[in-house]
Amino acid sequence: MEKVVWGVLSTARIGTQKVIPAMQRSPYCEIRAIASRSLESAQKAAQAAGIPIAYGSYEELLADESIQAVYNPLPNHLHLPWTVKALEAGKHVLCEKPIGLNAAEAQTLLDVSRRYPHLKVMEAFMYRFHPQWQRARQLVNEGAIGDLKAIDTFFSYFNVDPSDVRNQAEIGGGGLLDIGCYPISLSRWLFAEEPKGVQSWLEVDEQFGTDRLASAILVFSKGVATFTVSTQLYPYQRVQILGSAGRIEIEIPFNPPNDRPCRIWLQREKHTEEIHFPPCDHYTLQGDAFAAAILQNKPVPTPLEDALANMRVIDAVRAAAIG
Repeated sequence: MEKVVWGVLSTARIGTQKVIPAMQRSPYCEIRAIASRSLESAQKAAQAAGIPIAYGSYEELLADESIQAVYNPLPNHLHLPWTVKALEAGKHVLCEKPIGLNAAEAQTLLDVSRRYPHLKVMEAFMYRFHPQWQRARQLVNEGAIGDLKAIDTFFSYFNVDPSDVRNQAEIGGGGLLDIGCYPISLSRWLFAEEPKGVQSWLEVDEQFGTDRLASAILVFSKGVATFTVSTQLYPYQRVQILGSAGRIEIEIPFNPPNDRPCRIWLQREKHTEEIHFPPCDHYTLQGDAFAAAILQNKPVPTPLEDALANMRVIDAVRAAAIG
């Protein structure tokens, strides 16, 4: 079976703990190399993950002609420059969310990508590939809950480590970029349109200078989406999707376990149906989908135009914020 040969930029935890192991289980992906600013760090990560080649710089990995695609899980401020460098080196790129620090960076990347139409670039919103989300969207589109009118999302974790990139404002830290991008993305995806208005509130950490608590209302022509995200609250996540004739509740919407079944609830009238999904890994499914786009030379499931639209809403949430 033909496989896409991958290289990974950096030894970030999301890569070493989540994405690399998942993609190594894909029949369409071969992780051949990993790079770090330190050769020792790259060698340690490569040994732990069973990756054949370790590079002591990102440039060395991009110069490796055997690498067809690059996974970029670098800190947010490095998403744009290293994705551009990877494209210039002739590599396809799967870049972690958010695609950049703002809509201007997303637009720059889109413009650059159009100079390389033979290369695939995609923002890594893995949640969309999970069967629970595919089913939820299908139910909405089929009218199972009537007319979609409201979506409410809560997503939080607790992290006060000053060395963590999420708590460093100068490199794109903060809850809105890290996890606020999810409720914005899913709301646009389910409503299948862009919001026409935004109201928001942000609380900024005095030490880190990052937004640690954010709430927003996104107004669509068909309804409304609300969300609260936080980097300093008790860990919790849940999504409620409500229509004129029913509702859908997603129990673990963003990091469902890959070793046990997941469930969502569909409620109509007085009946609640619990829908189960067998264990799967949405990072593997994401890798499969991106690899298929390369191998079959077809469009990626989530184009950069969608990433740009998401960044525009994030910018609007920032601009509208009180607090």
